[in-house]
Amino acid sequence: MASAGNDRVLLSGARIIAAIKASAIEYVLSVPDITTSSGLLEPIAHDKDLRLIRVCKEDECIGIASGLSYCDKRALILIQHTGFLDSINAIRGIAVEYKQPICMMVGLLQHEPERTPRASSRYGVRIMEPILDDMGIAHHLISADADVAKIQPAIERAYGEPAPVAFLIGRSPT
Repeated sequence: MASAGNDRVLLSGARIIAAIKASAIEYVLSVPDITTSSGLLEPIAHDKDLRLIRVCKEDECIGIASGLSYCDKRALILIQHTGFLDSINAIRGIAVEYKQPICMMVGLLQHEPERTPRASSRYGVRIMEPILDDMGIAHHLISADADVAKIQPAIERAYGEPAPVAFLIGRSPT
């Protein structure tokens, strides 16, 4: 985790995309968000190995990802934390209660990277980890390149169990 005032800590969108591909993800389902748009969503949109499905509302991603898993296809949902909060009922019903391998990469809009999400001054960011804990959803904070190593094993575990997983993107990838 970056220390206060350390602006040299970077999060590489290319490394995240490489980890996504190494996890055999074929589909990325997304509603654009400002936290991940330039570093992840834009490169994914131009990547010939990944199929981007743009949706109107975040909760649509949950059903689509579940349907793809029944067809032995892997998907990653790329949304903002506000969209996650708006989709809690779909996440509860499909991902948690039906134990689906729903893999979510959640941009923490306006998160201060030098703080943990629980210590954020932003209420919506601050409640993300407690909600994920209460729902029993495994989650990983991705704030620096070193954290990217958590992605592939967590996706493999999600599809192996099956169970949902969330990656909290703590800074805008470059």
